[in-house]
Amino acid sequence: MRLGLALGYWGRRPDPAHLALAREAERLGYDSVWTAESWGSDAFTPLTWIAAHTSRIRLGTAVAQMAARAPTATAMHALTLDHLSGGRVLLGLGLSGPQVVEGWYGRPFPRSPLTATREYVEVVRQVLRREAPVTLDGRFHPVPYTGPDGLGLGRALKPITHPLRPGLPVLLGAEGPKNVAQTVRIADGWLPLYWSPFRTELYEEALSGAPEGFVVAPLVRARLCDDVAEGLLPVKAMLGFYIGGMGHATRNFHAELMARMGYGEEAGRVRELFLAGRREEAVLAVPDAFADEISLVGPRGRIAERLELWRAGPVTDVLVTGPDPATLRVLAELNG
Repeated sequence: MRLGLALGYWGRRPDPAHLALAREAERLGYDSVWTAESWGSDAFTPLTWIAAHTSRIRLGTAVAQMAARAPTATAMHALTLDHLSGGRVLLGLGLSGPQVVEGWYGRPFPRSPLTATREYVEVVRQVLRREAPVTLDGRFHPVPYTGPDGLGLGRALKPITHPLRPGLPVLLGAEGPKNVAQTVRIADGWLPLYWSPFRTELYEEALSGAPEGFVVAPLVRARLCDDVAEGLLPVKAMLGFYIGGMGHATRNFHAELMARMGYGEEAGRVRELFLAGRREEAVLAVPDAFADEISLVGPRGRIAERLELWRAGPVTDVLVTGPDPATLRVLAELNG
């Protein structure tokens, strides 16, 4: 099982520790480092900065939001950075939710998310293969554009730049069972948001057709500490925000996922408190048991025991979020 460092997205300003953590992860033998985006910093620019200050560690987006760019633009970002980094890019994509897609990007959330994702990946693959001019008679991502509000002058084009790796890995952030099953069919890997080594049966059927080499790389909050309850507070804060704030009251994929994992009533309570403006109470309402089973928190011996559970399942990579240098080092030692 490989280790990755997931830096996420910036908050109010860049975190000066991110570059140091990335370089330390590379020194410790971590396989990859990942950046993200929401409605602030983008995923590709920080990753390019990290690429310029490292030499071996692979560079992933977890995730680049599909609504932010046309699929051809995303492919351009990936192939450019792949050249500059010497072939180290892992392209992780995600659809996000209606609140972000429509509220921030000003685009309609696709009524058929599976179709929209499939089309997006197909266009990206065509650009990276560079076998012919890019064309897709798509419902959501037609190339060239032929809609009634266009001029009808679009021309199918091949990228001028030759991609370094036609098979550059494409991974998808997917939550629903149907989305995960499609990910197995069209992508090189899956980036689960929450993964519990105690509930692998949730996606056993969806992953049953995964080809050899398929990547399963969940994001896992890790912290080396003596007090488990205290160490879980950042996990609960993240969950409270995602479950309570990252979605509409009638459509929240993160809350739906928590419900599928056996915490439906608790997810409803967290959302209720968060939407009422009682955010601290919403965080405290996240069950410790749920936060604990999707993270690696506690003393060294406890983390070692939990890590073995992650290693026993289909997970190929653990993408560690929120760590300090000591936690990074202990995980590297335990992963051997």
